[in-house]
Amino acid sequence: MNKFKFFIFIGLFIFVSLKYGGNIRGVFSQNTNTVIETYLDIKNSVEQSINEHFAQRDEIISLRDENSNLRKSKEVLSAFASKLNDVLKANNIDEYNPKVKLVRSVAYANLNDYYKVWIDYKDFNKSRIYGLLDRGNSAGIVVEQNGNPMALLLGDPKSIFSVLVGKDKIPGVVSGKRQEVFVKYIPLWMHPQIGDEVVTSGLDGIFFAGVRVGVVKKVIKEELSKTVVIEPYTKITVPSYYHIIEKN
Repeated sequence: MNKFKFFIFIGLFIFVSLKYGGNIRGVFSQNTNTVIETYLDIKNSVEQSINEHFAQRDEIISLRDENSNLRKSKEVLSAFASKLNDVLKANNIDEYNPKVKLVRSVAYANLNDYYKVWIDYKDFNKSRIYGLLDRGNSAGIVVEQNGNPMALLLGDPKSIFSVLVGKDKIPGVVSGKRQEVFVKYIPLWMHPQIGDEVVTSGLDGIFFAGVRVGVVKKVIKEELSKTVVIEPYTKITVPSYYHIIEKN
C-alpha cells in the first residue's frame, strides 16, 4: 500500500512538472530576481554608508591635524608678538595688536555674479573698507552696499588694494577681471619675474602687511607701466566662513 502511494506521488509530481513547470520556474525566477535586486540595493546602501563614514573620518582627522598645527602656530606667533611689542615699547612705539573676526558668507549678491557675496557682520562700519581672509590668504575686500557688508572677491574689478611683488618688493595695485587677477601700475624700470610671490603692502589700511595673494604667472609690458597676471592662492569657490580684518 505504501508503495502504491509512493508511485502515485511520483506520477503526480511528474505530471505537475510537465504541465506547470514553466510557470513554477517563472515564479521562482521572478522571486529570485527580486531577492537579488533587494540584496544589491542593501549592498549599495551599506557601501555608500561605509564610504561616507570613512570620508567623514578622514575629514575629521584632517581638521584635527590642521587644528593642531594652528595651535602650534598660534603659540609661536604669540611668543613672537610678545617679543616684538617689547621692542616697540623700548622705542616708545605703541603695541601692534591686529584683530580679525570670523564672519559668515550668507549668499551671492547676484545669482550670475560669483564675485560678490553678502557677509553676516554685525559690527560693520559703513565708512570703512575691510580686508577679507580665506585660510590666511587674501580673498578680497568688504565694502558697503545698500547699507550692508558685501564682499568683493578677488577677480571683481572693484576689489582693489595695494601689494608688493617679489623679493624686491615691487609696488603695485591688485585689480580683477573675472577669472583673471592682475597687479597693475608697476613702474617700467622694475622687473617682476614669473614665480614671484605677491603679498599685501599694508599701506592702504585695508590689510596688514605680508598677507599672501598669489604668484606671478605672466608679465605684460605696457606703454607707461607693467602689469602682471597672478594665480591667486584663494580660489573662486565660496567657503562658508571668512576672517575679516577689524584692526590692522
